[in-house]
Amino acid sequence: MSIKSSGWEALPGKWVFYLTMASATTYIDDLRSKPDVVDLTKHEDMIEIFKHANVPSQDAIKPNVAVASSVRELLGCPVCLNVMYPPIHQCSNGHTLCSGCKPRVQNRCPTCRHELGNIRCLALEKIAASLELPCKNQSFGCTGKYPYYSKLKHEPHCAFRPYSCPYAGSECTRVGEIPYLVAHLKDDHKVDMHNGSTFNHRYVKSNPLEVENATWMLTVFSCFGQYFCLHFEAFQLGMALVYIAFLRFMGDDNEAKNYSYSLEVGGNGRKIIWQGVPRSIRDSHQKVRDSLDGLIIQRNMALFFSGGDGKELKLRVTGRIWKEQ
Repeated sequence: MSIKSSGWEALPGKWVFYLTMASATTYIDDLRSKPDVVDLTKHEDMIEIFKHANVPSQDAIKPNVAVASSVRELLGCPVCLNVMYPPIHQCSNGHTLCSGCKPRVQNRCPTCRHELGNIRCLALEKIAASLELPCKNQSFGCTGKYPYYSKLKHEPHCAFRPYSCPYAGSECTRVGEIPYLVAHLKDDHKVDMHNGSTFNHRYVKSNPLEVENATWMLTVFSCFGQYFCLHFEAFQLGMALVYIAFLRFMGDDNEAKNYSYSLEVGGNGRKIIWQGVPRSIRDSHQKVRDSLDGLIIQRNMALFFSGGDGKELKLRVTGRIWKEQ
C-alpha cells in the first residue's frame, strides 16, 4: 500500500493537507510551540485533515473512528488534563486549553501567561469533533459510541441515563438506578416506605396562615413491582397560597403511562377528587408542581376541611394506584 507523506495537495476546489500518524503529532506540536504560530482560525475552510494508518492491513483511519492515543494527547488540557472538546481556546502563542478551565486561569494562558482573549483553535476543534466517544452513561449500560456533537444530542435522551434523587425539600445531587435510589431514600432521607396500592395520609401544620412555602416528608409506595413517590407541598400560585398533592413514578415516562392514581381530600361534608397519570421522576418535583399536575387545594378550602378555625392544618389525603389493562 502506498502511503502519502505529509504535505499539501491541490484537489478540485480545495487544498487538502495529508498527515501520516507519525507526522500528525509533530505537525500540531510544532504549531502549538512556535511563538509566531499561524492563526489557524483564518484557515478553517482550507484545512481538511486525513489521518492514514501506517499499517498494511488498513487503508485509512476515517475521522469518525477512534484515533491514535498520540492524537488524543494533543487534545489534553494542560490545566484539568481532560480531553478538550469544542470550544477550544488558544493564546496568541498557540497554547490551548478547554473552555471549562478558561475562567479558572483568569483569562491568562497557563503556559506562557499571555492574555487569552477569545481566539479559538478551530483545527483542533475539528479533530476533537471527529473522535468517536463512549456515552457518559457507559457505566450504566450504554454501549454506544458517537462523534462529539452526536454525543451531546444523545446523552440527554439516553435510555441508560441515571435517575436523579426524587427527594423534595433539599437539593440532593445523588443519581443512580432505581434500586440504588430506593435504598438511598430509605437510609439517607429517612422517607416513609409503604407496601400496597392504597394509602391514607394525614398532613398537619400549625399556624398555616403564616406558611408560604412548605414541603412535607416524601412517602414511597411499593406496588405492582414498581415504586411511586407521593408529594405534598404548599406554594404560592400568583397571590394565593395553595396546597398540591401528586404522585411520581420511579421509572421512565413510557412505563409511567401504564398506571393511574386517584387522590381525595375532604371534610365537613365536602371533598375534592383528583385522578391522573403519575409523572416520571425524569421530571423534577418542581416541574410537576409548577405544571399543577395534581390535586390542588386552595388555602381557604384546606382550612375549611381542617375545621375552619385557621389555627391548624389537618388534611387527610387518601388515594389508590392501579395498573391500566
